[in-house]
Parts: sequence; structure tokens; C-alpha cells
Amino acid sequence: MNGKLRNIFCLGLSLGLAVSIFSSPLFAHHGGAAYDTDKKMTVKGTVTDWLWSNPHCILQLDANDEGGQAVHWVVETENPSSMIRSGWTKDSLKVGDEISVMLVPSKTGVHVGRIVEITLADGHKLQGRGYSPAPPKPDESAKP
Repeated sequence: MNGKLRNIFCLGLSLGLAVSIFSSPLFAHHGGAAYDTDKKMTVKGTVTDWLWSNPHCILQLDANDEGGQAVHWVVETENPSSMIRSGWTKDSLKVGDEISVMLVPSKTGVHVGRIVEITLADGHKLQGRGYSPAPPKPDESAKP
């Protein structure tokens, strides 16, 4: 290889390597690796916060575990523009609302998840994005 061709090759290789290194977090961010997508569970509780913001809308709620102890959950969904297409608004949830959230739980067992579907006190349902709202398995329903 002559010197000019070698420099172009090295520049192209370096640029390709830099792009792959710096873009990998973008792919990781949008993956579902943190969630056990084979499981769905339902949590019934009270909304403590609803953050309508990019990059993801965040819902916080308090529920009781099987022993009656308070458990704080943090669940996420898509960005506001995606949620609007599914019928959501920034006012869909309010602090104090009693809701039931079907979610895909974290693989680590912490009280974190991804919203599949929310049922409001009046029975109205809001669909999450990216997961089918199939009912939870009998042994996974109504867990805090």
C-alpha cells in the first residue's frame, strides 16, 4: 500500500471504530435487557408522581406487599410523543389516583418495571407501548 492509501484506510478504520464505540450506548438505552420480558405482573397502588418528560415518561406509585408493608414502585414507558399516539396525555395520571399497572418487571427483583397497561379506577385502560397487553399468568396477578 502506498502512503496516501494507507492514511485513508487508517482514517476510515479509526472513524468506524469511533462511531461504533460512541453509538453503542444508544442501542443499549433502547434495549429491554433490564426487564424480564417473559413475565408480566400487576401492581395495584396509588400514584405518587407522574413525570411526562423525555426520554421516557416515569410513573411512581406506592403499593402494599403481601405482608401489608408499603412498597414504592418506579415504572417507565415511552416518550410523550409516542404516548400521545396511544391516547395518553400529561393529565392521564394524577397524584392520588388509585390504579392497577400491568408491567414487565426488572430482572433484578427491584421494584422497577416497564408499563404494559394501566387500568384507572373507572375501568378505563391506557396501553403502554412495545408490549402486548396479554393478561398475566394466574400465579403473577395482583402482586405488589
